[in-house]
Amino acid sequence: QGLDQPGSAAFYQLIADIRDDIGCAVLMVSHELHVVMASSDRVICLNGHICCEGHPAHVASAPEYRALFGTGTGGALALYRHEHDHNHDHNHQEHSHETSE
Repeated sequence: QGLDQPGSAAFYQLIADIRDDIGCAVLMVSHELHVVMASSDRVICLNGHICCEGHPAHVASAPEYRALFGTGTGGALALYRHEHDHNHDHNHQEHSHETSE
């Protein structure tokens, strides 16, 4: 936050360059989904629990991700509206996301 578009691009390029030069992992926590999906080898989508995880293409096609962010532009630019009750099961078993109306 707080960077203009060229500054943001330079920042993420610097992170990628350091990762490549040193050969280290980078943990990115961001709500900028288009950046996360474009620059990550592995994505973990959190919404109070792990909704889905894996390669960005796998995550973008996951029903849990699509339910949260929609299907337009891979869901990466969709607006997020948090309006449902959670039935959390923290042992990563299937759980329902019922819409409250």
